[in-house]
Amino acid sequence: MRQFTLKNIILLTLISLFFGVIYWSLGPIYTALTAFLTPFGLGPAANDVLEGIWVMAGPLAGFVFKLPGAATLTETLSAVVEMFIGGQFGAAAILAGLLQGFGAELGFLLTGYKFWNWFSLALSVFFVTIMTFARELIFYGYAKYALSYLLLLFIIRLISTFIFSGILNMMILKMLYKTQVLNETRK
Repeated sequence: MRQFTLKNIILLTLISLFFGVIYWSLGPIYTALTAFLTPFGLGPAANDVLEGIWVMAGPLAGFVFKLPGAATLTETLSAVVEMFIGGQFGAAAILAGLLQGFGAELGFLLTGYKFWNWFSLALSVFFVTIMTFARELIFYGYAKYALSYLLLLFIIRLISTFIFSGILNMMILKMLYKTQVLNETRK
């Protein structure tokens, strides 16, 4: 089985830094969106609308490196970066990053880290959605919502995750492959 090379570690770190800054920048957007949606009874949906962006690093890293642990490590390191540069969620971001990365990893694990296509990405997107939604149920009070409201929030989250962590990540990968930046990791 392949292992991380020094080039892999450097690229993984750069991806984590890049997404850590993106995640940090989402904090104020999340707050503003929550404030906007709350009068309509949809405040919690702000998190679900943005979740697809907050979980992009894991599925992207899984595809870039095609190695067990890449999604979890990259998502967790992105959360560490977010925390260190002053993200509003503090150390809780690290637990969130770990769960998000593990969720993304499950999709690749189920294909035995052998298939790198829309199916494996869809599995990754589905499991990261399940994992993050379970986190909201346990830690953030989603369990108190009516079933119909939970279903709405889950569908919003799944669509967001599919758009950002699925479609957008695939577009990013295609652009990176065109530039031949990832030729070494394509094996």
